[in-house]
Amino acid sequence: MTIVVTTPTGHVGSRVVRLLIQAGVRPRVLVRDPERLAAATRGHLDVRRGDLADAAFVREATAGARTVFWVDPTPHTAEDPIGTTERTAAALADAAGAGDVARIVFLSSVGAEKRHGMGHIDGLARVEQLFDATGADVLHLRCGYFFTNLLLSLDELRQGVLTTAADPDGPMAWVDPRDIGEVVAARLLNEEWKGRVVQAVHGPEDLTFTRVAEILTGALGRPVRLRPVTDDDVRSQLGSAGLPPKAVEGIVGMLAGTRGLAREQPRDSTTTTPTPLSAWAYAQLRPLLAE
Repeated sequence: MTIVVTTPTGHVGSRVVRLLIQAGVRPRVLVRDPERLAAATRGHLDVRRGDLADAAFVREATAGARTVFWVDPTPHTAEDPIGTTERTAAALADAAGAGDVARIVFLSSVGAEKRHGMGHIDGLARVEQLFDATGADVLHLRCGYFFTNLLLSLDELRQGVLTTAADPDGPMAWVDPRDIGEVVAARLLNEEWKGRVVQAVHGPEDLTFTRVAEILTGALGRPVRLRPVTDDDVRSQLGSAGLPPKAVEGIVGMLAGTRGLAREQPRDSTTTTPTPLSAWAYAQLRPLLAE
């Protein structure tokens, strides 16, 4: 059984790699810079060096694999994030359509089910459709808001501020990427599921940004004040930072699209993962802010 893992050094992928190794699997990892792989795991991996945006590399590196874990590598700052996301996944879709890959586990997002009006998430929706058309067994993991997105706010958090354009009192699914990695690994190792499957990954509880600021205040041992901003504020800030217009609208579209987003799947034992934000923030954010 050959399992391919893309973005193996990311928050989710690194956890998937570790769990597969512990399960006795030698995963094939696709990575641009092998030096970023954890030294303790390199000897247990089949490492293929290349860029996921290189269609020829993806086709060659996935040939003969039974299962592929696909994570879109497109940064939100890309000049055409939605189009790039779709084009990058096309090589894997071609491989699956040709029968070279039998199963795909795809890291998607809540909101992809809407298919449009979700900014960069619209690109993930297009990838879902690409993979669905291949005839392979496909699992779409529609994940909530990553705890690790807070790492982008370290400088502000040091000043006791958390800025957001989201509805301060709108509940959202928040999830630890390590918990997502555990769901991914379990699905990669499970040979029983077939066809097209959608599974949400919601984290342990829905949180508003108001509640997040309260949780961070307790976990970090310092007051954190929420600073709401508008979509136009975000546009102005991102434009001033030099981001291309489509990148700006891709980010703003995600913020706007997730406001009031109705849950597609219920919160139950399948979609709920265990790690609370308070525990993650204490273990991960607090040491970084103390440096």
